[in-house]
Amino acid sequence: MARVMVRKAEYDYSTLRSGVFDVLEATGGHRIGNGSRVVLKPNLLAPATPDRAVLTHPMIVRAVAEYALERGGKVQVSDSPAMGTFEKVLRESGIRQALDGLDVDFREFRDSVTLDAGQPFMKLELARDALDADVLINLPKLKTHGQMLLTLGVKNLFGCVVGLRKPQWHLRTGVDRQMFAALLVHIYQAVRPGITILDGILAMEGQGPGKGGTPRHLGVLMGSEDATALDSTVCRMMGLRPEDLPTNAAAKRMGILADSVEVIGELPRVPDFVLPEAGALVFGPSFAHGLMRRHLVQRPVVDDGLCRLCGECWRYCPAKAVSREGRKVRFDYERCIRCYCCLEVCPHGALRAEKPLAGRMFDRVIRRVR
Repeated sequence: MARVMVRKAEYDYSTLRSGVFDVLEATGGHRIGNGSRVVLKPNLLAPATPDRAVLTHPMIVRAVAEYALERGGKVQVSDSPAMGTFEKVLRESGIRQALDGLDVDFREFRDSVTLDAGQPFMKLELARDALDADVLINLPKLKTHGQMLLTLGVKNLFGCVVGLRKPQWHLRTGVDRQMFAALLVHIYQAVRPGITILDGILAMEGQGPGKGGTPRHLGVLMGSEDATALDSTVCRMMGLRPEDLPTNAAAKRMGILADSVEVIGELPRVPDFVLPEAGALVFGPSFAHGLMRRHLVQRPVVDDGLCRLCGECWRYCPAKAVSREGRKVRFDYERCIRCYCCLEVCPHGALRAEKPLAGRMFDRVIRRVR
C-alpha cells in the first residue's frame, strides 16, 4: 500500500523546516547516505516571484537541501526552465538567495541520455543529471494546468526533458491529452524519483500553470515515495476521482497506479478549487474536426491590454501557430495543438484558455438537452 504524508504548513521557516524533515523521514529520507548524489528537482517553469505561486517556494527547497546535507548528501538543484535563463529563474524565485551559504550546486539540465521507452514513444531523451542521481527528490508546486488539469508530482518531471525538446514532444503528441499523459507517466517511470514533496501552501487555481493563474492559500504539504499516490491524494482533497487527472488515468491503464493509498495526517477538503476547463479537444467525425477546432473547441486567446508583444509565445510555440500581426498577437487555430505552452511561458499573464462564442452556446444547448 502506498503512503502519503500530509502536514499543515506555512512558509514560516522555523516550523516549515521541522515539517519538511518529518515528511522526509517518513517518505524515503533513509535513501540518502554519506556521499549520495542528491538532485532536487523543483518546478522552475519561468522567472516569477514566490507570491505568484508559479514555482516551488524557496523555503521548501532550502529545507530539503538542509536535510540532505545533514545526512551527508552532495546536493544539486536542477531543472530546465521553459522560459528565461536558469540563473534568472533562480534569482527571481528567491531560491538563489534562500540557499546562500549552503554547500549546494546549481546546475541546469543540459545533457540528455536516450532511453528505449517502448511503444508508442520508442526513444526518450531525458536529463543525464536526473537519471544519474543516487536520490532524485521531486518538488512540484500544486497548481492548475490548462491541458493536464493539474501540475503535480508526475507532471513536474516533464522538466527532465531538456530545453527545446519540450515543445517537440508537445507537437508529437498533438491534441491528444491521453497520449501526452502517457508520455508523462513514461517519463516518471524512467526517472523514478525517490521522494516527492508537494508545495501546496500557496497553490494556484484557475488558468495555470503560468502567471495567468490565481494564487490560493491552502496551507498543505504532502510527501510520498509514490508520485501517483500523492497525485491521487490531491484529487481526493479536491473532491475528484483519481482518474479525473489524465496522468493518473494513464498510470492506471499502465498498471502502476496504487490500488489503495494510506493517508497519514489530516487531509483538508477543498471542493471549491477552481480548475481549468479540460474537456475533449476534438470529437465527432474526422471530416468535421477542422470546423470544430475553429469554432467550438477551447483555445488560447490574448488580452491585448496585458500583452506587451514580447514574443515569448510565438518563439516557443511548437506548432508555429502564434505570430505577430501589427500590434496584436495572432493565433492560427488550424495549426494550434492546444498544448497551452504559450500560457505557460507568457511573462505578463496575458494569455488564457477560452471557448469561442459558438462553443459556449453549444455547451448551453447540450446542458439544456441533458
